[in-house]
Amino acid sequence: MTDTPVSEAPGRNESDGVFYRHVWKWHFLASLYVLPFMIMLAITGGIYLYKPQIESWLYADRLNVEQTGEALPYEAQIAAVEASHGMTRLRGITNYDDPTRSTVIEFNDADRVRSIAWVDPYTAEVLAVTPRDEMAMRVLRKFHGELLLGDVGTKFVELAAHWAIVMFVTGAFLWWPRGKRTWSKALSLPQGKGRSFWRSTHLFTGFLATLLVVPIIVSGLPWTDVWGGGLSYVQERTGQESGSLRFGGNVPNSTASQGERLELTEVFAIAHREGLVAPYEVRPPRDHSAAFWVRSASLNRYEQTELIIDQYTGEVLKRHHFADNPIVAKTVSLGISFHQGELYGWLNVLQHTFAAVATVVLAASGFVAWWMRRPKGSLGVPQAPEAAIGPGMIALVIGLGILFPLMGLSLLAVLMLDWLIFRHLGWFRARTA
Repeated sequence: MTDTPVSEAPGRNESDGVFYRHVWKWHFLASLYVLPFMIMLAITGGIYLYKPQIESWLYADRLNVEQTGEALPYEAQIAAVEASHGMTRLRGITNYDDPTRSTVIEFNDADRVRSIAWVDPYTAEVLAVTPRDEMAMRVLRKFHGELLLGDVGTKFVELAAHWAIVMFVTGAFLWWPRGKRTWSKALSLPQGKGRSFWRSTHLFTGFLATLLVVPIIVSGLPWTDVWGGGLSYVQERTGQESGSLRFGGNVPNSTASQGERLELTEVFAIAHREGLVAPYEVRPPRDHSAAFWVRSASLNRYEQTELIIDQYTGEVLKRHHFADNPIVAKTVSLGISFHQGELYGWLNVLQHTFAAVATVVLAASGFVAWWMRRPKGSLGVPQAPEAAIGPGMIALVIGLGILFPLMGLSLLAVLMLDWLIFRHLGWFRARTA
């Protein structure tokens, strides 16, 4: 919640000052909704950046094994899981091509709960089994994306992401040097005492957060229901969807519908011979006519090659490289990799960690500056004169509504509530002397 007095940032004329006050008011009102979500997203997202390190510590007893000889066939390891927990569907097996790592088996248990099992490949001992949706980082990710509220929660998070862009854009306008505020002052470290210090801290961290956080927000939009669903529709209609073989409908079947299925050891060996980068993930055929789906689970998108392998002959029926995707699909995928801190290694992780810290400081400093400025018993909404809605504003609202549908709907709802209720109650308006 930027707390820049209008007197410190006058425009060239009265109309500029009126526009500034309206921007400040919208920045304030957007922040009321956005900042609680931004704190949650920054903390949960910042923790999730370190998922590999956290899981290596949290699940050390099930991830690591001692090499004691030759590994048992995967079928024996799967049988051990089935004997101990039941199995209504085998979903996949992951091999890290590391003799000190356990085999990871994903399956539906006897109660049809999607679960993860870790098995010692040398003894077939089931080291641990956990329902997938109860794993710590899985819960954290679902809270980050949907507040653990399913489809309803993800809409609230998406709406916060849309309004966050408005908050950052209006905040950047308020930060921009004008009047007595010079570039050197705008780019200097926080200074002053009391409210002045908190205001300068908010402005400075807001500048940094705008540069760091807006790309993170934008790269996460393809995951959302409304905006992401619209993007997927456009990709499908323009031939820009991903060519991944995992869920695609144009995946060939095996050459026969019956016979002796390849052992999983041979399937992994084919993946290795075909140059896939470990870890390897294999999903078995669902029926007698289907085929094995195999992919590299490398974090490097350009190494994520997929294969369709005939379950009887071992012939590679189809291959898909990440580089084969059309430009939009590649851009979306690389954006997701950036969003998760995987695109360029530790530098990406550190960049997002700094962004998460800056977001928390931004929110805290904005709250303190607002609390110290606000009149007692009032929200302290920045004062701005009522303005007629002109053609430019109408065009802007329509454009935002098309680009960000949820934000457009929420804006129309707020304007309607303001016209019908809020203005009569005096809510969200500056208190006049």
